[in-house]
Amino acid sequence: MLSAEQFVKKFKDVKTLPYVVTELSRLISDDNTTMKDFEDIIKMDPTLVARLLHLVNSAFYGLSQQVTSIDRAVAFLGMRNLRSLAVTDALQNIFKEKVSAGIFSRKRLWLHCAVVSTCSKILAERIFGINGDDAYLCGILHDFGKIIEEQIATDDFLAACEACQPTDSLIEHEHHFLGTDHCEIGYLLAQDWGMSPAIQEAIRDHHTLLENADPSNLTSILQIAQYITGQMGYSSLPDITSPLSPSLVLHLQENMAEYKVLIDDLPEEIAKALDIYET
Repeated sequence: MLSAEQFVKKFKDVKTLPYVVTELSRLISDDNTTMKDFEDIIKMDPTLVARLLHLVNSAFYGLSQQVTSIDRAVAFLGMRNLRSLAVTDALQNIFKEKVSAGIFSRKRLWLHCAVVSTCSKILAERIFGINGDDAYLCGILHDFGKIIEEQIATDDFLAACEACQPTDSLIEHEHHFLGTDHCEIGYLLAQDWGMSPAIQEAIRDHHTLLENADPSNLTSILQIAQYITGQMGYSSLPDITSPLSPSLVLHLQENMAEYKVLIDDLPEEIAKALDIYET
């Protein structure tokens, strides 16, 4: 069996995140960064430029006039949203590289992550009134450790998935077959990619049940988003549901009216978001 650190090292030996993504993360952490700095990095990746212009002109934003320049698109989206786009674009290519087998499906996992990221962003903005870009990033990254497990220890990872029943925790089966889990692997990779500590911790703890979880932090937002989208049938494995920390169950009960409105709007928001990436 391998440790989480060994999984990450082996993955990095064969696959690296595009330079543009790591540079965008570095620029965001630098207080002296300008929008021009972002434009210069984006221009290095023609595929990302095309995706950027497609996104800003999509139904997701519904602008009355078409945006055709990189500087206007960058200015409109903002730095953090731009990083989310770059990360999503890079991960999508990795998710689609291999035909999946058995109960595990890369396509299903990608759909799960895309939906959770959309829901996380909406939760952050509508329920808690905070910027949703980091919440989105948590959603798109939270299960990436599963891709690493599948690539590095395919048979053992698939065995863990096959052993997992609807009421089970995949984490327990991962530890049995692999010696670690996707949360720890994802946490280490988020560190390596220069993500903020709050994003790192959300990825590490998104399956951890806490007695006094603060509903408004990234970990809780991610956990709630997983729960809601799981109830809608967007789980990463068939029929698997994500449990909620007790304090988050209480939070949902106390704010059910707000959540009902959000859940009613989710299918349309998910459809618009998925259309951008032709999922």
